[in-house]
Amino acid sequence: MSDPVQHPLIRPVRQGNAFEEAVERILDSIRLGLFRRGERLPPERETAALLGISRATLREALRELQAAGVLEVVRGRYGGTFVTGRTALPDEDLPRVDPAEVEDVIVFRAVVEPAAAELAARAALSAAARSHLRACLRQVEESPPEDYRPADARFHIAVAELGGCPSLVRAVAEIRSRASDLLDRIPVLPVNLEHSDRQHREIADAVLTGDAPAARAAALAHLEGTAALLRGFLGHGAGEAASAPGEAGDRGGAGA
Repeated sequence: MSDPVQHPLIRPVRQGNAFEEAVERILDSIRLGLFRRGERLPPERETAALLGISRATLREALRELQAAGVLEVVRGRYGGTFVTGRTALPDEDLPRVDPAEVEDVIVFRAVVEPAAAELAARAALSAAARSHLRACLRQVEESPPEDYRPADARFHIAVAELGGCPSLVRAVAEIRSRASDLLDRIPVLPVNLEHSDRQHREIADAVLTGDAPAARAAALAHLEGTAALLRGFLGHGAGEAASAPGEAGDRGGAGA
């Protein structure tokens, strides 16, 4: 792997539901930290080309996201379409979570994300790739609680990008989006975030030093804590649910 992938979820939509899928792609990109709170989206022409849709369809999607409070349009020389940071529905509008869906997310993450970390550690990383990972790590460590989860997701995607396998990047991005939907339903716990930051550094250190077994182990340990929180708040409970592949049980609660 040399340089990080740009906008892994901003890709052409399928035909037939261009408006709906454009909204989905933009929301996913915000949720996964590709566009952060206060950042400006790319110009309409560029975004429409990436999505493979007309600028008219893009404007419809942007208008609806603005009405929902997800985006804010600023006029003037330094204006543009900016991210507000809101991507979740109010609690009363959220449907009940199926515990089977929680378990599916936990198990799939335990398969793809440790593999992505191991692959990244085995890759020949350029200086730009190393700098990108460090920058994403710094962003998540410096994020306030309300911005933590998108920055967290961006860090995990950055790890996947380093392996040089676009299909794996998309798999990690997809499961991170599903995990973010679930995590938005549970409280942000300060102690949990501190633990998460330590584990992020362990993952990054293992990747940057080329220690593939340590990278896989650190990623898996990190996911076990999140699994415990999701099962505890939304699923059957950590003691009752089946463990994901390779899990050794709850290790104290980790971030996303």
